[in-house]
Amino acid sequence: MPTEKWKFYQEWNNAIFLHWQVELSELKKFVPKELEIDLFDGKPWISVVAFTMEKIRPKNLPSFPPISDFDEINIRTYVKSNNKTGVYFLSIEGGKSLSCKVAKGMSELPYRLSEIKRTENQYESNNSEFNDKLNIQFAIGKGITEKTELDKWLTERYALFQDTEKSINEFEIHHLEWPINEIDLKNLEFNYPRFNKLIKNEPNKIQYSNGVKVIAWGKCKKEKTGYNTV
Repeated sequence: MPTEKWKFYQEWNNAIFLHWQVELSELKKFVPKELEIDLFDGKPWISVVAFTMEKIRPKNLPSFPPISDFDEINIRTYVKSNNKTGVYFLSIEGGKSLSCKVAKGMSELPYRLSEIKRTENQYESNNSEFNDKLNIQFAIGKGITEKTELDKWLTERYALFQDTEKSINEFEIHHLEWPINEIDLKNLEFNYPRFNKLIKNEPNKIQYSNGVKVIAWGKCKKEKTGYNTV
């Protein structure tokens, strides 16, 4: 964990994980050259994580549910920077307009608004601007007590790297290990046209989690002069 004091609290709840093993040559088209793509047994992976963000707030302030609680979808891959492992977002969506604006303004993460609806056994998203659609119908299975090496490699990531026009931003995070359940997919529609060549088949691995409580630090900008904490 960083030696500095953490700055933000948030909860990532009721998360659905869809994982695909993909081709490195195709994935390189989406990842900035400043980041190294992380591999498991020589292969890269991407994941779709559909969850509900709750109680996000600065350290010393209360959360404000109309902004702090919203459904989110991120499509991520796994990267390294200076031997530190983390994730990189290929896409990130939120279900509330104001929440997306605030999150994007504070973090510089590429949030965009999508129409997201979820119930106990369904998660559905539509984005007319990009013609993106996600529809997951599922049933939660039993808890997984013995995680594989791949389970941990895909879920236990404690840094985020994201590019802007002038820098690579790094975010440190910390949480307890994700509790993982099996999940039974009843139906899956995934149509993100810009990823058609990257995601071609059914997921190689699927998981569900009740969620984790997360603390986060401020972003660091990697520029020509090095890392500057913001």
